[in-house]
Amino acid sequence: MNKRLKPSAMAEPSDCLCHIEPGELSPLPPPYEDFNQATIPPLKPEKVKNIETSLDDTVAIGIPKPASKEEEEELVRQFLSGLKKLFEKENNWTFLQPLMLSMEHCAKCQTCSNACPVYEMSGRKEIYRPIFRAEVLRRIYKKYLKPGGKITAKLTGDIDLNWTTIARLAELSYRCTLCRRCAMVCPIGVDNGLINHEIRKLFSQEMGIAPKELHEKGTVQHLRVGSSTGMNTLAAKDSIEFIQEEMEEITGYKVEIPWDVEGADILLLHNAGEMLAWPENVGAFAIIFQAAGLSWTLSSEAVGYDAVNYGLWYDDVQFSRVAVRHADIARRLKVKKIVIGECGHAHKALTVIADRLLTGDLNVPRESALVTLEDIVLSGKLQFDPRRNDFPVTLHDPCNVVRAMGIVEPQRRILRKIALRFREMTPHGVENYCCGGGSGFAIMSGYNFVHWRNLVSSRKKFLQILNAFQGEPREVPKYVCAPCSNCKGAIRDIISYYHAEERSRLYYGGLVELIVNAMAGMKKPIIRFGDEPSWRS
Repeated sequence: MNKRLKPSAMAEPSDCLCHIEPGELSPLPPPYEDFNQATIPPLKPEKVKNIETSLDDTVAIGIPKPASKEEEEELVRQFLSGLKKLFEKENNWTFLQPLMLSMEHCAKCQTCSNACPVYEMSGRKEIYRPIFRAEVLRRIYKKYLKPGGKITAKLTGDIDLNWTTIARLAELSYRCTLCRRCAMVCPIGVDNGLINHEIRKLFSQEMGIAPKELHEKGTVQHLRVGSSTGMNTLAAKDSIEFIQEEMEEITGYKVEIPWDVEGADILLLHNAGEMLAWPENVGAFAIIFQAAGLSWTLSSEAVGYDAVNYGLWYDDVQFSRVAVRHADIARRLKVKKIVIGECGHAHKALTVIADRLLTGDLNVPRESALVTLEDIVLSGKLQFDPRRNDFPVTLHDPCNVVRAMGIVEPQRRILRKIALRFREMTPHGVENYCCGGGSGFAIMSGYNFVHWRNLVSSRKKFLQILNAFQGEPREVPKYVCAPCSNCKGAIRDIISYYHAEERSRLYYGGLVELIVNAMAGMKKPIIRFGDEPSWRS
């Protein structure tokens, strides 16, 4: 039934539009056959009371059902109001043109479906096709907002607009990682990823509907406290002091991390999650910059020590507030440029998208750390011994850095110099597959969404990783280089969920750790595997 599901079914009463049966997920190779019969664990009734759950087996947002007919009618009115604003220049000048082109010109050739890892890994469930949610929005727009739409809907594709349609569409917009492989392969340039982003934006900006992890615990906390992790300035400085001490103890290299240096060449922006989950990444950046003799600084101002911008995924207003704050900090510190650390969505947010916002003296030059690091590594300023990285290494390409921005070769030129056993995933570069944690999924953990992420949206990346190391003995440690905090979080969860450290000796980390590990002057390795002593333990 799911394979023949039509967009009009989104409005029809049903307990569950899409259900994944045992054995329907794309199969995994040995020794992971036990996950081939896995399904999404059922939702606990007490946790989803009065919550809309009729889309599929999963809940990401947790949208309360309207308490009355009047409330339902008001929610429908709000939805139509937001939809109208998406197509008004004064309300959506940033994305109106590509949105209109994508809404008007889809040929429904389904080329995008074969490019979508969620659709493929789910067992090709109809609702996960890239065009499915776009077609739902397209039919609503044509029927309810275009002149004569209710008459022509019988010819162009009818759909009823009620609370069920709206709530399912909101949930469905969080079954797409916004990786935009679909847009890359579309023969006429339709961007279903953009349409999905605009759906999320409509719900957030007009109706106040968004995942708590992205909004309340993300941008709201980021702007109020200074970090999406809740880490205030004092805690951030304490963390940096700890990192300095531990890096010297582990590597034998004394490093001093500068704060608030006015006139420095570089303002380095980290994802604050690195300070908590992967502090060795912050320390490795400091070692490289200091050893290369760069003039650089961190900012202690609220928002200044956290590069993330979760607004990129769901809300233009929240996105803009964070981007402008970052640029203003750099302007007041009088730095020459901002360098963005290993955080994929921070790359896209503060460069590609912020270019539409930052003008005048806020338009501070911004550069990817991958470019900065390539300049350092290939300049000859540092000496390397690649034998220190004599273990299999593969590279994950973060979607927002590689496909969205075209930064493909800098990280590869570095790895070819410092990693003796580097091998590519298939496919790679701009054709890469998302880690499965894109568009905020890596930090979304409510209800049973973690299981959907690991079993469905991250499944293709797990297969890619396994295939990249095919033929390597099980006992050999294998390193997945992921130069993005969000991607590292997703890959960490994949490895844990599938017990891949025990079964395949899979490990993960960033690019800067590999660089420091290969530096000739380090007394001890920064990268440790398994039972080897680790400074984080």
